Amino acid sequence: MSLFITCPVESVERATAFYRALGWTLDPAMSGEQASCFAIAPEQYVMLTSRELYASVGGSEELVGGPDTPSKVTVSFDLDSRQAVDDLVERAAAAGGRVGDTDEYPFMYQRQFDDPDGYHWSPFWMHPEPPAAP
Repeated sequence: MSLFITCPVESVERATAFYRALGWTLDPAMSGEQASCFAIAPEQYVMLTSRELYASVGGSEELVGGPDTPSKVTVSFDLDSRQAVDDLVERAAAAGGRVGDTDEYPFMYQRQFDDPDGYHWSPFWMHPEPPAAP
């Protein structure tokens, strides 16, 4: 199964620059003036579309909301290491993202960031062997 996360954005150009700065791979075959598609893992994509294009597909006009509408979901995904989580969040901050909390649990390390359009991302790293309960 392929997974597409579609986000209406204020500026496709600005959003594209942000996600390129994260180091994610632009798929030129599925991108253009009104949308950019980034492959984030095999068969997993983030589509950044103009607000107009998003509203025109499938009668979703009422789902777009205003430019200041916060993300309605948190997109969480695992990375290979704690350092990979930190590196991604640092790239997000350098590209203009807002960095949120850091959560550390015995079984997981997790950080938060919002892109310039307010979409909330939460990369995490799972400890290979969590400490045994006392």
